[in-house]
Amino acid sequence: MTFKRPSSAGLVALAVLGLCALGLADAAFAEDAAPAAAAAAAPVPNKGDVAWMLTSSALVLMMSIPGLALFYGGLVRTKNMASVLTQVFAIVSMIGVTWTIYGYSMAFSDGGGMTPWIGGFSKAFMHGVDANSTAATFSNGVVIPEFAYFVFQMTFAMITPALIVGAFAERIKFSAVMVFILLWSTFIYYPIAHWVWFVAAPDDVANAAKALAAATDAAAKTAAQAKLDEVTGAVGWLAGAGALDFAGGTVVHINAGIAGLVGALIIGKRVGYGKELMAPHSLTMTMIGASLLWVGWFGFNAGSNLEATGTTALAFVNTMVATAGAALSWLLCEWAVKGKPSLLGICSGAVAGLVAVTPASGFAGPIGALVLGLVVSPACLFFVSTVKNALGYDDALDVFGVHCIGGIIGALGTGILVNPALGGVGITDYTNITGNNAGTYDFVTQMIAQGKAVLATLVWSGVGSAILYKIVDIVIGLRPSVEEEREGLDITDHGERAYNM
Repeated sequence: MTFKRPSSAGLVALAVLGLCALGLADAAFAEDAAPAAAAAAAPVPNKGDVAWMLTSSALVLMMSIPGLALFYGGLVRTKNMASVLTQVFAIVSMIGVTWTIYGYSMAFSDGGGMTPWIGGFSKAFMHGVDANSTAATFSNGVVIPEFAYFVFQMTFAMITPALIVGAFAERIKFSAVMVFILLWSTFIYYPIAHWVWFVAAPDDVANAAKALAAATDAAAKTAAQAKLDEVTGAVGWLAGAGALDFAGGTVVHINAGIAGLVGALIIGKRVGYGKELMAPHSLTMTMIGASLLWVGWFGFNAGSNLEATGTTALAFVNTMVATAGAALSWLLCEWAVKGKPSLLGICSGAVAGLVAVTPASGFAGPIGALVLGLVVSPACLFFVSTVKNALGYDDALDVFGVHCIGGIIGALGTGILVNPALGGVGITDYTNITGNNAGTYDFVTQMIAQGKAVLATLVWSGVGSAILYKIVDIVIGLRPSVEEEREGLDITDHGERAYNM
């Protein structure tokens, strides 16, 4: 076999063809690389974060059923045990439906010109939300699946209205509970959740701040500043005011607590209140419920960081130490005042500690959280005993005295304990692109913001709840008859008993 030696012209032709081929290959590679680079730039959820958020959602659900249901159920009389269990279970189920249809969209979507006050309906019926949708966390470049965020926030929407029923337990019709909670969640909870928790995505703020820093002329700076203002302004009004609420001191506890007190006042006292013994029928059930609440609260607080980081661990630790401190504090205070330490007291103290640390859990240091727990129990004990007895209102299961008062102490305490000088994490400023998002803590400014959040929640929930109670009372009536109440709501409302023995 022989080979022909290529001519010089042939070598030139081969070289030209080779260069052309390389050029085409480079162009094709560049075209392929462009979308690949864009895809790489977009943040994707971390599997560990996703697993933690779904676990946290399950833990918060456990707080409602069976945790809260057993805690409340054990505190009422035997003839109303099934009634309370049914109310809590039914509320959880109903909110799961309404949250999916419109609640999530009202709380966590852009409301256009109404954005500071309420979201819109762009995500009603889960429109535009699928397995590929993501939601921002509190870190730059970190996202989670929107479904994970949706279901986590759903569990908060479930437990909050369920807390209210403890205030008027044993004396309200089941139909009235369902209609009131439907209205309350729609007109009270969803707006307040939007006020406090609808915030700008950190990446959007940082990108707008970077664009402003990179602007070189006056026109570009003006346009960039306008964009930054647009991003930072499209938030709930309390979030925009700088109010801090890590996991729901205002949104959940003050909100439910004041609604409970208003309900207790409007519905009136239980038949025989102050004249007949109304002792808890099963402190065993109450202790089981309180313990489930404590365990589930780790999902409530630590899950509210929306990812698995050091701040998550901080919220977990703060939840542990504040609750332990509050339980012990209540026990010792009650022992000193009444002469005996009680199981109900230590369970109530644990819940008070959980309530107080909720808004501060991701902002305070462990010692600050411990102090918060030690302080909240004496205050709540004073309200559920001295104040309630002096004023004579029938807050059956002390929803106001524990949740509202504990929530107020926690919300205001958060403004103090976030201070880095006291071991807190400090203020985050996503526009500070050169200082690791470090903001400036100012005590007066922060306490004003916290005070706004507390007062706004008390007024909106208190006045709004009063209106809703009156509407329900006019339309279907709030209370059963005296005879039905004496017989017990288990039989009169549900035709069954919690116990048949």
